[in-house]
Amino acid sequence: MAESRPKFQTVEAYIASFPEDVQRILQKIRETVQKAVPQAEEVISYNVPAFKYNGWILYYSAYKNHFSLSFPPPSTVFEVFKKELAPYEQSKSAIRFPLDKPVPVKLIKEMAMYRAKENQETGKKK
Repeated sequence: MAESRPKFQTVEAYIASFPEDVQRILQKIRETVQKAVPQAEEVISYNVPAFKYNGWILYYSAYKNHFSLSFPPPSTVFEVFKKELAPYEQSKSAIRFPLDKPVPVKLIKEMAMYRAKENQETGKKK
């Protein structure tokens, strides 16, 4: 295994483990999701910050040159926001955003709200 990260107990500890410029980006993501889905619970899962509301909304994490937003299945968020996400590198469940570009606050807010609504509707169907 490559260099191992400490095991984080809190979101604050996770954010504090990065350089100041990256901390500001992570804090901006955090505040954006908190405003978008005020009822969401913030947790550490898979050793990164995540938000839950009737299921997972998203995980966020930072790396050397990018930050990542991960959306566990269902992956409808990728279809719904396909056009907006086109400029970014994507995997099956994550989107990479370059650290040297402005944080796409509006997009993050809309995706978080979409996921919260989707989770709420899925929860009702069960």
